[in-house]
Amino acid sequence: MKIPVNFFYPILVLIISMTSCKQKPTSGTDYIDMDIGGVGHLLQPTRPTVQLPNQMVRMYPIRKDYIDDQISWFPMSTISHRNGELFGIKPVNGKQHDKKWNYKLTYDHDLEVKRPWYYSAWLVDDEIQVEYAPGEQAGMFRFSFSGDNYSILFKTLQSGILSMKENNILEGVEEFRGMKAYVYGICSQEGDVGFEGIANPEQNRTRKSGMAWFVNNNPEDFIVSFKYGFSFISIEKAKENLEREIPEWDFEKLKSRGQRIWEHTMDQITVKGGADAQRRTFYTSLYRTYERMVKINEGGEYYSGYDHQVHEAGRNFYADDWVWDTYLAHHPLRMILQPKLEADMLESYALMYQQSGWLPQFPLTFGDNPAMNGFHSTIVFLDAWRKGIRDFNVDLAYEGMRKNSISATMLPWRNGPNCSLDSFYYEHGFYPALHPGQEETVPQVHSFEKRQSVAITLGHSYDDWALAQMAKELGKENDYNLFLPKSQNYRNLYRPDKALMWPKDANGKWIDIDPKFDGGPGGRDYYDENNAYTYAWQVQHDVYGLIELMGGKEAFEANLDNLFREDLDRSKYQFWSKFPDATGLVGQFSMGNEPSFHIPYLYNFTSSPWKTQGRIRFLLDVWYKDNIFGIPGDEDGGGMTAFVVFSMMGFYPITPGIPWYTVGSPVFEEVTIDLENGKTFTVKAEGASKENKYIQSAEFNGKSMDLPWFSHEDLMNGGTLHLVMGSKPNKELWQEANVRFLYEQ
Repeated sequence: MKIPVNFFYPILVLIISMTSCKQKPTSGTDYIDMDIGGVGHLLQPTRPTVQLPNQMVRMYPIRKDYIDDQISWFPMSTISHRNGELFGIKPVNGKQHDKKWNYKLTYDHDLEVKRPWYYSAWLVDDEIQVEYAPGEQAGMFRFSFSGDNYSILFKTLQSGILSMKENNILEGVEEFRGMKAYVYGICSQEGDVGFEGIANPEQNRTRKSGMAWFVNNNPEDFIVSFKYGFSFISIEKAKENLEREIPEWDFEKLKSRGQRIWEHTMDQITVKGGADAQRRTFYTSLYRTYERMVKINEGGEYYSGYDHQVHEAGRNFYADDWVWDTYLAHHPLRMILQPKLEADMLESYALMYQQSGWLPQFPLTFGDNPAMNGFHSTIVFLDAWRKGIRDFNVDLAYEGMRKNSISATMLPWRNGPNCSLDSFYYEHGFYPALHPGQEETVPQVHSFEKRQSVAITLGHSYDDWALAQMAKELGKENDYNLFLPKSQNYRNLYRPDKALMWPKDANGKWIDIDPKFDGGPGGRDYYDENNAYTYAWQVQHDVYGLIELMGGKEAFEANLDNLFREDLDRSKYQFWSKFPDATGLVGQFSMGNEPSFHIPYLYNFTSSPWKTQGRIRFLLDVWYKDNIFGIPGDEDGGGMTAFVVFSMMGFYPITPGIPWYTVGSPVFEEVTIDLENGKTFTVKAEGASKENKYIQSAEFNGKSMDLPWFSHEDLMNGGTLHLVMGSKPNKELWQEANVRFLYEQ
């Protein structure tokens, strides 16, 4: 008598669950909870992405969010972060393959297993177990069916076609954003196969989605595996990738390899103390930071979406980055943990410039997506250079940085040469804004994204500061003298009577607005995704200049206090109807959006650095819980969670481009980072607990610290930051701290 698979599966899950409850965690991977943030507060949820660190193949079940109890399909990979999926696969019972693709798969949340290297789901209505394990450019599904009639469906998710041959081999091509993706896959047994489209996917392409299917013709086999290679070059290369990575049909071996890779990656940072909930938040955040950028080399070559050519690769080439989000904390974290990897990524940026003529803003797999605003890769290059990461073509990179500043348009969500608004900026030192209701006259302005006049002025002030500093590093004094004055353009929009950054029209007159609410969706007429209260602090490159504009340290501190206390002056639903990105609210402070990250650390420039310690702990405790609501805004593929990793360890890079870190309030009693150079860096927070969040005394390598700051060089040389924690603030500690010298470079 045959016993169906579903008889054993719930019992097996129960045994695994009971066993795991008794075992003491031995690796940081044991604390990863891929459901954290699985329901977005207003916008995007996190996805339980299964992949190897920084690798091309990324899989997650397609559903609305964690609350959704139905899965639409499983993709074989993604285009780029939140930019669509490629090659769908779906197991179904029965042989009605032509009617089943839109049929959704109901699953049981409690029987779903999600690990970075392994995914499993029990499909309740169909009684099918789905399993998946990833490679770098390959992957394997394993389906366990309950009946002897079943099918596996395949579908292109963009524009493309699929074909089945030899009763078990799948070939396919998808076209998207001017490039192609390819798949070559094999089912572990033969069956009846079919497809809709052309037999040779390389010729006579259709402009519709293709579909193929595998139908069981052996009722004795309940388990069928499907392994595949993925490529951006060709079907032949996809086949090579599969044969190189998964030559066997050993699913458990592939799964175990992935687990070892993730354990090695996560255990670079070890922690002691803290609650299990805090460890889950910490290690899940660390895992998220390895989703991007991704290596797209395939056996010594890669396809570039920047010139649509296949290139030989002497080193790894990476794509998929949203630098507006990632320059703040994601890139700086990688510069500590994996400086060699960061160098490869920066070399990739330089090659993208060489191939396309512009340094990209959001370098995705298919080319640059000029999203958001600013040329913040300039800041990343400077930050890396000053941190000793120099194994990239700096001359080529500098050429691209300079061209962006001088010749590229600053308009948000636009690529290409400058326009009349840019010329105005060069002459007057600010981007001009329109009055409410005034009609746009510049055709290049994006109809939804608008001018973002204040955000543009502030962002490019920082970018030009970084460019000036890079020029100085390279001995280009003329360029240093050209770009450094532009870094002060932010001053042109500071309005003293409001203590805010304020829009001006082309005549230099202040525009009458409500700084909390005006500017259209996301405040984009003047700001971007946030209002004036967030953008008041977007001067990371010249904090002391901002302090002076605000009237000194006491006024600066009072304005910071007010930010966290200022009322919305309207209901939350009214506010969020225009500012859905500004979530995680504390007063007017928005924890759910990247421009806010450095703000609570600014108290370290005042006479009350203890307020940074209190604020950071409060924000972590309130907004970063270990549950499905535990991400206050769009996570952005590591852009937000890198802030969590830094803050829970107890320090943060306020100004990328200045290779120093400021101290916050460590969550754990001890954090140890195994550095790539063989040394270790340790943060010891003696007595740290929920109540003991305030620093009483501080030493670095046994020497008393006069400032709540330490250098990247000191960190990378190894050593120990030793803090004694207490329940009440030591208000005298670092009261007169001054790091003006860091901002006078």
